[in-house]
Amino acid sequence: MREVRHKRIRKNLVGTAERPRLAVFKSQKHLYAQVIDDTKGHTLAAASTAEKGLAASDNLEGAKKIGVELGKRAAAQGVKTVVFDRGGFRYHGCLASLADGAREAGLEF
Repeated sequence: MREVRHKRIRKNLVGTAERPRLAVFKSQKHLYAQVIDDTKGHTLAAASTAEKGLAASDNLEGAKKIGVELGKRAAAQGVKTVVFDRGGFRYHGCLASLADGAREAGLEF
């Protein structure tokens, strides 16, 4: 069902060079986030809890770290505004925390 929701969402979401897509994926163990330019098919910035130094004991705390780090990496690439792609997951808990962290780092969406 998540894949069905994701396809329905992706019909209307497209990341451009001016406003790339912030895509989020949650697995059982890790949380992954990427800033993607869909017109070129390039990933501009990425962060995940699988990286050393970004893992945390608490899921919400780890998600916020990922959001802040992704915001910093995107800002280094010159990205200020993004389109948030929740990937079919509910916007609560980890995803909301990641979004708050990205907003704190300066991304607008």
